[in-house]
Amino acid sequence: MYQLSFDMTTFMQQVWQKKPLVIKQGFINFEDPISADELAGLSLEQEIDSRFISNLDGQWKAIHGPLEESLFTELPETHWQLVIQAANHWHAGPSELMAPFKSLPQWLFDDVMVCYSAPGGGVGPHIDQYDVFIIQGQGKRRWRVGAKDHGQYQEVIQGGALRQIESFDAEIDEILEPGDILYIPPGFPHQGDTLEASLSYSIGYRSPKEQELLSNFADYVLAHDIGDEHLHKPEMLPQHNFAEIRHSDLASLNDMLRKALNDEHCVQEFIGAMLSQSRHQLNIIAPSQPLSEQDIQQFLFQGECLYKVPGLKSLYHQGAEHVAYINGERFEVEPESSALLTTLCNHEQISLNQLPKSPSGEQWQLITSLVNKGYWYFDVEEQY
Repeated sequence: MYQLSFDMTTFMQQVWQKKPLVIKQGFINFEDPISADELAGLSLEQEIDSRFISNLDGQWKAIHGPLEESLFTELPETHWQLVIQAANHWHAGPSELMAPFKSLPQWLFDDVMVCYSAPGGGVGPHIDQYDVFIIQGQGKRRWRVGAKDHGQYQEVIQGGALRQIESFDAEIDEILEPGDILYIPPGFPHQGDTLEASLSYSIGYRSPKEQELLSNFADYVLAHDIGDEHLHKPEMLPQHNFAEIRHSDLASLNDMLRKALNDEHCVQEFIGAMLSQSRHQLNIIAPSQPLSEQDIQQFLFQGECLYKVPGLKSLYHQGAEHVAYINGERFEVEPESSALLTTLCNHEQISLNQLPKSPSGEQWQLITSLVNKGYWYFDVEEQY
């Protein structure tokens, strides 16, 4: 079990989105949860987002996966890095790193990115727009972090795909060793240079941009056929300057535009659906044959546990715990079943003793539906 050496509440109050910070031995007795060979294996898979980045002789090159196995038979000794996005979706080890960070809002969590770097490897100086905890595994890396970006850094594209900045003055310049953590808020330039062959783990938290909210809300309005009506103003009168948009008409159109945004229920439903969708592909595998409620009960009474698919987001609004949003889908139960819904959302593993003493038919139906969708699963061969 991974354990942090610092108090998360104090960290949030004093550091979160305020300043970058190196936490020496942030993880106690840290051990790598995945090997370099396992990481290479993941990069061969079609479903997994991977990149191979090299910078031999200052020439940047990025290859997007799935990678060819032959790539790993003729690797140079230095100046390359293998990156696996959302490794927590595909390997239990990186997923276990999330346990100490569970007190942070799930809706902000993005993924656990894992990097294996040869000496001299990295992705160059760059700026991210999300919060990240970079955990050093095996090896050593030197990290430099500069002052927050206020438009002073010039961006360049390297290797046709890498967004870098030209240079920055370091305010943090530290060598990270196994168990050390570097926290970087959005907007701070940083660069990691590998001193020894290294594994590192980036736990990212990303909020949506205003553009994303507006764009996705427009898609939601269209998909749900909201506001499918024209402006009607029977009180309109002739106007001398026919090219003029009158203040009263502008106000009417403005009211139309704001109508959906002022609908609290509509916005709440949209936010729940949007935030519960992962930006990365999930390893969802539904049972080969749908399970019945009796099958579900049998597994649980035999002592089997229900497991949530790694990376699956399951959210609900404060004060409306009878409705959950899971992977973009909406699930509603009667208020008396709210406790079951929140238990499912807040835990990665559920056993029989965490369920209501006498689950109702609706509650068994909910569990059965979630299992048959592949969102929760039993770790038994008979299911698949």
